[in-house]
Amino acid sequence: MASNKTESTKVPQISSANKDEILSVFHRYAKHDHRDERYMTPHEFLQDYLGYLEGDNIDPTTLDILASLVDLNKNQKITIDEFTKFESLLLAPDSLYRLAFQLFDRRGQGFITFDDFQYIISATKQFKEFPYNFDSDFIRMHFGVKRERQITYKEFTQILHDFIDEQTIQTFRKLDKTNDGYISLKSFETILKEIRQYQLSDFISTHLHDIVTLSSSRESPYQISYPYFTAFLHLLSNIESMRKIYLAVFEKKAHTYKSSLITKEEFLTEAQHFPRTTPLQIDILFAITRLLHQHTLNRDITTEYIELNDIDIICAKEHLLPYRLRSEIVDEHYKIGHQSVMMKILESGYRFGLGSIAGAVGATAVYPIDLVKTRMQNQRTTSIIGERLYRNSFDCFKKVIRHEGVFGLYRGLIPQLVGVAPEKAIKLTMNDFIRDRLTLTDGTIPLWAEIVAGGCAGASQVTFTNPLEIVKIRLQVAGEIQSVRRPAASEVVRELGFRGLYKGARACFLRDIPFSAIYFPAYAHTKKYFADEHGYNDPKSLFISGLLAGIPAAGLCTPADVIKTRLQVQARKGQTKYNGLIDAFKKIYIEEGWTAFWKGAGARMFRSSPQFGFTLLTYELLQRALNLDFQGRKLEGSKHIDREQYSPKSRASIILSSNPDHVGGFHLAQATFEGIETRFGLTFPRYKTSTSNESPSTIPPLTKLLGVTPQINTSN
Repeated sequence: MASNKTESTKVPQISSANKDEILSVFHRYAKHDHRDERYMTPHEFLQDYLGYLEGDNIDPTTLDILASLVDLNKNQKITIDEFTKFESLLLAPDSLYRLAFQLFDRRGQGFITFDDFQYIISATKQFKEFPYNFDSDFIRMHFGVKRERQITYKEFTQILHDFIDEQTIQTFRKLDKTNDGYISLKSFETILKEIRQYQLSDFISTHLHDIVTLSSSRESPYQISYPYFTAFLHLLSNIESMRKIYLAVFEKKAHTYKSSLITKEEFLTEAQHFPRTTPLQIDILFAITRLLHQHTLNRDITTEYIELNDIDIICAKEHLLPYRLRSEIVDEHYKIGHQSVMMKILESGYRFGLGSIAGAVGATAVYPIDLVKTRMQNQRTTSIIGERLYRNSFDCFKKVIRHEGVFGLYRGLIPQLVGVAPEKAIKLTMNDFIRDRLTLTDGTIPLWAEIVAGGCAGASQVTFTNPLEIVKIRLQVAGEIQSVRRPAASEVVRELGFRGLYKGARACFLRDIPFSAIYFPAYAHTKKYFADEHGYNDPKSLFISGLLAGIPAAGLCTPADVIKTRLQVQARKGQTKYNGLIDAFKKIYIEEGWTAFWKGAGARMFRSSPQFGFTLLTYELLQRALNLDFQGRKLEGSKHIDREQYSPKSRASIILSSNPDHVGGFHLAQATFEGIETRFGLTFPRYKTSTSNESPSTIPPLTKLLGVTPQINTSN
């Protein structure tokens, strides 16, 4: 017995979370003490920590069954030792099977008895719809005639796999009332949707009647034969084999010509190398793809063919499995670590180009606000020549239009656009570059790394920002005095010289480094907050995220911006002159007080917030539209998501938990819970009322399990 227990509970001691992280998280949720040892209950772990099965109407049996998954000692106490072991278990290559075994091992003995097996199966939704006959040859073969055999972990993995087919076959026999090897199409649909629903994609479920009509050889497609029945189920179970057949044909064709279309004849020829794949399964497969293409192209399809994308749609729920999530992280981490130098250069150039376009759009959209902000910041309240031109920002706006015309609001825009391309481009590119390098192997990035990436982005842009800012500012204030000739940008550059173009650079660093260090982390987290329940950001949420992130970043950095403006503007006769950063700070404070450092704060926030909103919106939409792959990490939000092609759960499969307390393997914890249902069909009633009428909307979607919080109705 002892050996069995060791075999079943031993897991690789590999974890992406360090001990301090796990200990810190554990103590935030472990609220009980017993003999100087802190613990949480299994229910608290499941509901409070994982956020799974929340509410007061939860089915108590289901809650107990799922909560027992982490309770290794079956004593209703989750200690730090069990918490750590469970985190490691989630990273095991066979985590789905191991967790399923713990589900059945109700006493924590390291083996499964017939009573354990019967209890869990009887609690599933499938059993409640179609009770399984436990007095069967299948049970006698595996548990013995007297049902006294104890099943080890490795034996269990095979039994669980075989039981799925056995349960379905039993149901076929029950529905075959005449014992002639046929069931009705309606009964076939019932079996698929009640027992094998976890293998059924949305497209197949919706078009099942048409698929049967196209692929059945019988004159009456409303009668399903047992061979057709088993072929259909084998297709759903072995869809990954179909993917391998496709890739094998595609690789052979790649040597002659490039085409993603594989004909039925080519597919059938290659399928001979896969002994468990039959022509009937392929008939069904191509009936599905034919209907799929008809609905996509809105016309009848004469030539039967298949694309790799078709297989993704057919096996949509395969994307839900935690190993898929884990493989995406590993693949992306591998790609970024093995990206060639040429690809890195091309990727940086690509991002630089997108940043240039996005920066130009953002700058143009808010340039009038920027001009008003600059003139308000340059206005001296203690000027001996007594020129106080503007009462407030709105008054400044009106006077510019009155005296200089509408185009006066865009004075200095050309050099702004010339410089804004490298300015915004280098900022966005550098932020993405540093974030890529500081992202952890599990796909997450700590807050400190986000701040460092933003700070580096702000520092790098000053090379372009300072010359641009000083020329722009001098052109913007040149229109204030009507009697003075307004200089051209080239004249300002010649007058300043190379060193003059970097006047006030230290103030520029003082402003841009904290601005970016605040803005980019705020934008990343705000974007996650405004994502929908599937983790998708539409254009509206992207713009609002950029807008809100710009408010604190712009507002808090206003004092540095005021000092920079004063240093870069050419002082006219009678105005105070400043000799450096500290001198400017002292003189402004002595002459005008603390409030002077916040001049133009409103205009600055009003300008910077929408500017970065437009800039980041343009940047992200361009990434999604072009969707180029440079064999590196995809920028967050840049993955092309076809909302019609994938079901909500499939789209959610690219999202990991955004909960900062879900460290290491816990990023995949709730996806693994869902994966047990997806892979093995162990679906349990979620709510007390579910036996009669459980609406899909009441079942927490996978995005909720992964940390995206949707509205869940638990009142029914």
